[in-house]
Amino acid sequence: MKMENTIQETAQYIQQQFEHDASGHDWWHIYRVWQLSKSISECEGGDLFIVEMAALLHDLDDWKLSAENGTKATDWMSRIGIDPDASDQIQTIIREVSFKGAGVETKPNSLEAKIVQDADRLDAMGAIGIARTFAYGGHKNRLIYDPAIEPEMHHSFSDYKKSVAPTINHFYEKLLLLKDRMNTDTGRKLALQRHQFMEEYLEHFFSEWNLKINS
Repeated sequence: MKMENTIQETAQYIQQQFEHDASGHDWWHIYRVWQLSKSISECEGGDLFIVEMAALLHDLDDWKLSAENGTKATDWMSRIGIDPDASDQIQTIIREVSFKGAGVETKPNSLEAKIVQDADRLDAMGAIGIARTFAYGGHKNRLIYDPAIEPEMHHSFSDYKKSVAPTINHFYEKLLLLKDRMNTDTGRKLALQRHQFMEEYLEHFFSEWNLKINS
């Protein structure tokens, strides 16, 4: 019962922190990652408490949203009395979840981290992933597309963080790569349809774009 109360208290805290976000990293993104993580864990195993807590806290110190090397997640876990070993494991998962560039290996080292990373990446794919991608692009004042700017396969995290490329480039720099970077059998199965939808979307996008240019 204590673990369930801790999870619910954390969920309420995270909802308060992210309910006004407009970058695609809002409370509902975190909620979906939380629920996806639970569903994947039911199939794959792992410590469900660790999985749920890491899923809920995974964006709290995200470099895209706050100062790098933030301590909000650590401070929260200390505040609610999370066991230090569990806290360390959750912090490690949070560090391993994030995509850091097409050429940067981000292989998680525990089953729990694999589950949360798969869930987070699944929410970056498909119809919702497309919506989130354009929300983030607008949030950062990025162009939708510029044919003169080629996608770049970033070979370092620092280069990836510096990117200000148009939003369409992000499909090639990250989203279309995720299908083949799933860690679990469940994640791989769920990724297939979402990947196909993104490919179909891009076909429509470029068909419409080229008709406008050539008219």
